[in-house]
Order: sequence, then structure tokens, then C-alpha cells
Amino acid sequence: MPKQVKIKKINIHTGEVQDIVDYVAEEKPLHLFVNTVFWATIMCSPTNLKELAVGHLLSEGVVKSTREIIEVILKETEGICYVKLEPTIKVEDRVRLSRLHTRVIPSTCGSGAPHQFTGKNPKVKSQLKVKAQVVFDSVNQLNFRAEGFRQTGGFHAAAIYKADGSMLAMAEDVGRHNAVDKVIGMVALNEGNFGECFLALSGRMSGDVVFKAAKVGLPVVASLSAALSSGIDMAETTNLTLVGFVRGKRMNIYSFSARITV
Repeated sequence: MPKQVKIKKINIHTGEVQDIVDYVAEEKPLHLFVNTVFWATIMCSPTNLKELAVGHLLSEGVVKSTREIIEVILKETEGICYVKLEPTIKVEDRVRLSRLHTRVIPSTCGSGAPHQFTGKNPKVKSQLKVKAQVVFDSVNQLNFRAEGFRQTGGFHAAAIYKADGSMLAMAEDVGRHNAVDKVIGMVALNEGNFGECFLALSGRMSGDVVFKAAKVGLPVVASLSAALSSGIDMAETTNLTLVGFVRGKRMNIYSFSARITV
């Protein structure tokens, strides 16, 4: 949730100076452990933290399915989350094979890993078709539903929709990657089928964001904002449909356009 702060507001045009209370986006560390193995510290908005933990581990491939998870223990006051997995899973091997190259994940970027366009990248297998109007309406709903952004201007929003436009999950966070992880965690914990859904964003679509979507099988990522070249490269590599600049009754489709119908 937004945090209240006291500020001094200056209107240069009128010369007026006011002491007022304003809202800012809050950012705190979440220290994430898989069993007792430290995974990473994620700088994030302190909401939907269990969902963030589960979605992050799924989208990074450390956890392959929620069926592997026995329990999620969140110690909110300490900023610590433990995700306990089935005892047969070799956590150290999963961590060692991860693409994550830093153990502190700032909200301003994703995993901190370079984009590795190799045969190890996931391949999306989905027959999803979604109407362009549904994509447009769903993406633009973010403007009206993102209350934190309206209050502070400091949040990114993400949502997951079904092909008919019904929303399954929505979250806001100071980091666009965290917002994506949160909605992935929400849908996964409710046993949703990612192959029948699409991801809507307010922020730029980088290679990291596209990787996360592809890793869980989301076939379409659409955003109000631009696609980066790394996002387009990753979309082409993973068979994912990437749609940018969804606004003003227009959209740009960068890859696998057959999934978007008129």
C-alpha cells in the first residue's frame, strides 16, 4: 500500500508554497529461502508477498509446479519467506542451474541475469486465440484498476486474463518484474491454466519479463508500453506473442501474430 509522507509543494507558476501530505510507493526487502537455502533478496512493495515468492520461483524455474511446494511460511515483520519443497527435490541443484547471477534483485530491473538466448529457453505451446478488442480492453483496464499508481505514480501493474477478458489476477509493485511474479503466483496457487491466459502490463516488455511469462506457459504478453529489443528476441525464441503500445485503439504485434484475431 502507498505510504503517507509530509512534503513541501512548490508551484513555480504562482510562487505558492504548501506543506501537504502526499503518497509514495513503499519499497522493502523480501529475503527468500527455498527450504533453508538462501535464494535472493527481492526489493519490492510489501503486498502479496507469498504470491510474489511462489510466482518468482516458478517464473525462474526453481520450482516446476506448485505441487512441489509443501508450505509457504511468511514472516512479514522480519521480511523473510521460506518456501518448503518436497524432500525428494534437490534444491541445491535447482539453485546452481538457475540463470540468476545476483542474490539481490532491485525493483528497477529483473533477475540481474544477462539474456541467454539458448536452447534452454522455454518454448510456449498453446493454441490460444484472443480477439484484439479483448486485448485492448484488458490492457486499458489497468489504468482504472491501478489505484496505487494513481495515488503515487510509482507502481507498475500486471494482470492475467482469460481469452474472454475475464480477469484472474492483478497486482501492483514498484518493480514491473515483481508485479508479473505476483500475478503468476496468484494464478498458480489457484491452479489456473496459463496456456489459456494472457498477461497484461503497464510497463516496458524486456527479455526478463518475456522469459518469466514463457517459463510458466503464458502465450501472449501485451502492454501499454514499448517492447525492448531483448523482449522481442526472447519472444521469437520462446514462441510467444508480444504486443506493445496497446492504446488509442491501436497495437503493435512483434511476434507470432496469428494468436491475435480481429
